[in-house]
Amino acid sequence: MLDIKFVKNNPNIVKENLKKRFQKEKIPWVDEIIKGHDNSIKIKKELDDLRHKRNIISEEINLLKKQGKDISVKLKEIKELPHRINSLEENYNHLQKDIQDKIYNLPNILDKSVPFGENEQKNKVIKKVGIIKKPKFAVKNHADLAYSLNLLDIDKAAKVAGARFYYLKNDLVKLNQALLNFALDFLSKKNFTLIQPPYMLNKKSLSGAITFSTFEDTIYKIDNEDLYLIGTAEHAINAYLFDELVAEQNLPLRFAGISPCFRKEAGAHGKDTKGIFRVHQFEKIEQFVFCKPEQAEKEFNFLLKNVSDIFKALKLPFRLVFLCSGDTGSVASKTVDLEAWFPAQNTYRELASCSNCTDYQARRSNTKFKSKDNETKYLYTLNSTAIPTTRTLACILENYQQKDGSLKIPKVLQKYVGKKIIKPWNKKSKY
Repeated sequence: MLDIKFVKNNPNIVKENLKKRFQKEKIPWVDEIIKGHDNSIKIKKELDDLRHKRNIISEEINLLKKQGKDISVKLKEIKELPHRINSLEENYNHLQKDIQDKIYNLPNILDKSVPFGENEQKNKVIKKVGIIKKPKFAVKNHADLAYSLNLLDIDKAAKVAGARFYYLKNDLVKLNQALLNFALDFLSKKNFTLIQPPYMLNKKSLSGAITFSTFEDTIYKIDNEDLYLIGTAEHAINAYLFDELVAEQNLPLRFAGISPCFRKEAGAHGKDTKGIFRVHQFEKIEQFVFCKPEQAEKEFNFLLKNVSDIFKALKLPFRLVFLCSGDTGSVASKTVDLEAWFPAQNTYRELASCSNCTDYQARRSNTKFKSKDNETKYLYTLNSTAIPTTRTLACILENYQQKDGSLKIPKVLQKYVGKKIIKPWNKKSKY
């Protein structure tokens, strides 16, 4: 979230940021937050004065009692205070809740380098990597190829769980695990701390990483429990240092999280219903960094290079895309997506995102560091996908298929899968 002091001292910057993000409906909130905060300070002072007065009168009553004097006037005076105090407390609590609700849902301040635009049409391609090959045969989409190789069953998954679920089968299971193992090995060599987080978080912990108004349509809630299934390891790793103070000499802290990800995809009706590109669950390796503000830009470039190098090693053509102001998530200050080439669709599709969230998440999670001069400051957090399994599997299926219907295994994954090629399925049993 934004610092209330920043909002009060820079209302025009906050309003301009909302314009850039095309969230003009929130512009009135800025003045309402400032006015509400000023009023809450006045009410708080009045409350403190009344409580102090109540304590003084109580002491005076006790003294009069000891002296055997009349206390009726003082009793009448003190009896009037609780109603006034309760009324002010109710007003104060209402103001605080309104301020908190609004400031929690103001988006992060965009980095000055973010291109202006309302939607993905205004995103900026900053780099293309790899050669797009044009096979001399008709390329199957990933789902059709996977079915022909007996690697996937979506129909049976739909019967037992519903749409956007799947059964991976045979060598696709190995290939899925190969991606995870490859990415973990890659990041281990970069001195990341490997971490497997809880797959569920309570609302307080999850609120440190996300704005519920933005994510409520995408996350799964456990009935009758204060628990939510995580949509990414990012949220759980952010919560790892909830309410903690980190020594400056330990920064930056770099984590590589491995976890399943659960997403409703409620806003994606009708999109990518065939195959495993857009599904309700998948595995992912996530990079996450806690650092000092002055380290953030270097760490951002480091994370982006890592995910780029992973996809270079897989020899999948991709491009890096700088998200425009209207397409950048509320928590991020800036985001660069990695989009890989899908030949059957003849287009690039998003596989990974790299974001600098500045101190936005740390303020929500109360995560700070203590500098060498004993000054306490909020940490900066950054995150980036390293590998998402299902989307990467889909990309490999489309880019590595062969004319005879087989599938080559990317060279860097062959040692994990134990073979170089997945041959056409020729067994009588479909199981």
